[in-house]
Amino acid sequence: MTTRPLRRELEFRLPLALLCASALSTAGCFTRKPPASHLAAIHLGAPVVPAPNVEQLSANAPDIPSDESRAFPQLTFGRNAPPRPRVAPAPAPEPAHPEKSKEPTIVPEVTTEEMLAAKNESEQSLTIAERNLSQSAGKSLNAVQQDLVSKIRGFSDSAREAMKSGDWARAKTLSKKAEVLSTQLASSL
Repeated sequence: MTTRPLRRELEFRLPLALLCASALSTAGCFTRKPPASHLAAIHLGAPVVPAPNVEQLSANAPDIPSDESRAFPQLTFGRNAPPRPRVAPAPAPEPAHPEKSKEPTIVPEVTTEEMLAAKNESEQSLTIAERNLSQSAGKSLNAVQQDLVSKIRGFSDSAREAMKSGDWARAKTLSKKAEVLSTQLASSL
């Protein structure tokens, strides 16, 4: 029975002893110091530059003409007047109506009844637009209202041109746009 506790004790102490021995062997010697660096033995030397030959330098010197008779310009001071303000040039006037191209337009074929209906609708819309525009005459308009007036006139003019060319579908659409914008203008007055 004495062998069994001794065996357990050896089983416990043996790995512990091996662990300590390996730690000591890998740690190295504690009394030995690492080698010191020998930076004191390194000397930085200056580069060797040959002495200049004064005679050779004076022989190869460039000739620089000196104009002692030439006077330096004198500084002048202007008047103490402020500079003129810069005024932007007036913008070029734009043409009232840009020229339309003389290309032929493709007009859809419509029956005479459809053409008469489109003609009547476009004339009625233009009449309403002109009546609403006349309400704004003589009144002071804000920027939005002035923009509406210019759009209404543009659509009305385009509708009249379409009527002259016989494009009643386009005339009807443009005059309807002018009518809707003119009612919007009349309601804002």
